[in-house]
Amino acid sequence: MLLLLLLCVSVVAASALAAPAPGTSGKGRGAARERPDAPNVVLVDGRLTFYPGSQVVKLPFINFMKAHGTSFLNAYTNSPICCPSRAAMWSGLFTHLTESWNNFKGLDPNYTTWMDIMEKHGYKTQKFGKLDYTSGHHSISNRVEAWTRDVPFLLRQEGRPMVNLIPNKTKGRVMERDWETTDTAVNWLRKEAVNHTQPFVLYLGLNLPHPYPSPSSGENFGSSTFHTSLYWLKKVSYDAIKIPNWSPLSEMHPIDYYSSYTKNCTGKFTEREIKNIRAFYYSMCAETDAMLGEIILALRQLDLLEKTIVIYTSDHGELAMEHRQFYKMSMYEASAHVPLLIMGPGIEANLQVSDVVSLVDIYPTMLDIAGIPLPQNLSGYSLLPLSSEMFENKYKLKNLHPPWILSEFHGCNVNASTYMLRTNQWKYIAYSDGASVSPQLFDISSDPDELTNIATKFPKITYSLDQKLRSIINYPKVSASVHQYNKEQFIKWKQSVGQNYSNVIANLRWHQDWLKEPRKYESAIDQWLKTHTPAKTGLAQW
Repeated sequence: MLLLLLLCVSVVAASALAAPAPGTSGKGRGAARERPDAPNVVLVDGRLTFYPGSQVVKLPFINFMKAHGTSFLNAYTNSPICCPSRAAMWSGLFTHLTESWNNFKGLDPNYTTWMDIMEKHGYKTQKFGKLDYTSGHHSISNRVEAWTRDVPFLLRQEGRPMVNLIPNKTKGRVMERDWETTDTAVNWLRKEAVNHTQPFVLYLGLNLPHPYPSPSSGENFGSSTFHTSLYWLKKVSYDAIKIPNWSPLSEMHPIDYYSSYTKNCTGKFTEREIKNIRAFYYSMCAETDAMLGEIILALRQLDLLEKTIVIYTSDHGELAMEHRQFYKMSMYEASAHVPLLIMGPGIEANLQVSDVVSLVDIYPTMLDIAGIPLPQNLSGYSLLPLSSEMFENKYKLKNLHPPWILSEFHGCNVNASTYMLRTNQWKYIAYSDGASVSPQLFDISSDPDELTNIATKFPKITYSLDQKLRSIINYPKVSASVHQYNKEQFIKWKQSVGQNYSNVIANLRWHQDWLKEPRKYESAIDQWLKTHTPAKTGLAQW
């Protein structure tokens, strides 16, 4: 039945490619209400970060979008954690401009997003599910861990990654909340969107394949459980799963070691444990793909597919034991690389774009699809020149998007602000003030698993990339500002708990380690608070 439906969708999608390209019809690039043929737009934001070419798991609807649209092979998050990433996606601005430093500090609730602008220009708008661009999911422990990351101690902040299987061969709806959200979006398409005379834009935010919460870790538990059913697990080719290579603990970069330790991944893992975690992650990807399929099939059944541009992407990746880690918060590919696929009227079919792009490009792309003039202050660039058949001379378009992207991270599980500059060949990662922590350099073309840091081997390239990074962002200054912000927020929180401070801080997620030597860790925080920090400065100039 699924193959038949996919075949039907395939025929419609092929005809859609002959439809007018976005922004090409009518006089100029007018508002949607003045252009009855303006395309609808559906953006599905899941966390399916599986590399497009792999055959380990069956992803029929991702493969369908690849065949009938454009795949951006080198797309990246601008910050590998929920709220800062989505703040960049919805604002079109880099993280240091939004000042979304962690999962509870995002955009102002009244910030004008691309959806707000599209609504003002005649689009019917709707959003369902996980938004997180003003504030993301976080516990008190998450906050304290982020604020105190500069304190020189090592404490486990997460539960050990594990798997949990539902032994049911027919249970397809494992992540019930995501399925409910998907059903709500489909019902809106059937009851609302199909009857609109004006074009619509729909956003669907999913949680999968994010790991599930692990209540066994305590009151402030994290999410370290990879959870699925036999129904999805059987779609994974277990024998094809690759076990990632790890550097010895003694040879890990100090920032990586801190991340692995706080994520409770420095202990021993059997090959079977690692393979199971990866198999469960891939099966969770398969379930996510099915949710995307519900949207595509609904558009097909309502005769909307040929009038709609569908975009699939993710706010960040998910590590599945690569580099001794799970979760995200890392600049390694499994965490920072995201899927980005676009299909619909005017979008080229079966096109793979190797140019580096990032999520700040979503904002200008959305406005470009609607024919709305782009603001001048955006950090991103429209992706239509790289994916739309309306642009025939591609050679001249190479300079429309710069040959680099910027990603940065300032939250928990990493003990220094992190900055990644990605070009076609290189990935350069700088930390903190650029001097106190050594940088990393990877040649992605010859070392796709990022196992060999060649920063000291190629000092001229390292210096050149660092200078380029500094021309984009004054990262030592940003790091200092984040450091000051962390201290200020921690002091406010400490004052708010009053006499309960010692008890509260001792019983956060790190309680198993903390309670062994509570005075030692409290003293380390006291010493950190006493150290001199620069005066707080504004970030508008960055």
